Amino acid sequence: MTTAIRSRAVPRTGVDWFLTVMRTGLSFFFISGVVLFLLQQIDPQNPIAGVLNPDATGLTADQLEGLVISGLSQGAMYGLIALGYSMVYGVLGFINFAHGEVFMVGAMTGMITSNKLEEAGIWEDAFPVALVFIILVAIVCSTATAVIMERVAYRPLRGSPRLIPLITSIGVSFLIQNISIVLLGPGAKSYPSLPDWLSQKRTILFLEIEGTKMMVVLVAAISMAGLWYLVERTKTGKAMRAVAEDKEIASLMGIDVNRTIVTTFAVGGAMAGVAGILWGILFRSVIHTTGFLPGIKAFSAAVVGGIGNLGGAMAGGLTLGSAESLAPLMVLEPWGVNGVSQLRDAVAFLVLIFVLLVKPTGLFGERLSAEDRA
Repeated sequence: MTTAIRSRAVPRTGVDWFLTVMRTGLSFFFISGVVLFLLQQIDPQNPIAGVLNPDATGLTADQLEGLVISGLSQGAMYGLIALGYSMVYGVLGFINFAHGEVFMVGAMTGMITSNKLEEAGIWEDAFPVALVFIILVAIVCSTATAVIMERVAYRPLRGSPRLIPLITSIGVSFLIQNISIVLLGPGAKSYPSLPDWLSQKRTILFLEIEGTKMMVVLVAAISMAGLWYLVERTKTGKAMRAVAEDKEIASLMGIDVNRTIVTTFAVGGAMAGVAGILWGILFRSVIHTTGFLPGIKAFSAAVVGGIGNLGGAMAGGLTLGSAESLAPLMVLEPWGVNGVSQLRDAVAFLVLIFVLLVKPTGLFGERLSAEDRA
């Protein structure tokens, strides 16, 4: 019996062997890099570091703590954007590459509104109220952008081969970028200076965290909790899950599929709007291409966590942000790679490749519709 089973086994192809070599090579590179980092921390002048990286100094506890906090705060924003990718993919089965521009609209809206509030003297005098106000304005504008995008660009293509809306989303992305250039100009725009009390470090347990980064993580956590409640505990969320599972059966059960799809785009746009505000407050500079790279990384985060899986999208964002912050100094620098601070983007996509090689469905598994599973 065992012999018969072995005789029917599919032989390994050249592609299988290539992927095995890639998995093994990347695993060795990552693990060896971490081991070299630990040796470097113990003794920066150890013989291996002397050969690979003679200038090794190691990281202090404060530097490592700062990298972890920066990675988590940036990863939280990736996660919020990734939620939109996962929600749209779960319902319509295609990747909306224009979602990064919805994020950019939120960031630009926050920039305009915050500067107007500063001119009125409200920005510093009543910052908490001003923050809530610009978040609400950004949510409204990003939601409107996402809904219009769905109605004008994607709804007429529903039922078309998936490549068509995918290409359309790229065109919509460039259109929104150029509209931003026409309306606001091509140069970078700045958010007003934050109040001094917000930038101060505060101690939580044994960590010293800047107030700005603490606020980013807190707002992201509240947004994620609100989304979880909407999807898992409300009638609207049940309708979204039903449409994601099978649109035809959901329609037969009385669910308005078109309205549910619009709601999905609206909620994803709202999350992108919140992320845009947090991005602007953290980095204080936005431009018409602000949504491009974070959007691509957020898509990578959605794939890393498991496309269609909302919890996975947030976890994927935190994973990608942490890897982007830590890996250049904990993996690349111990190998003697030069200019590691310029390789953050490469690290993010290297993590994506590694996860796809090891677990193609993502860290937490995909959640696909019945049609996609078939």
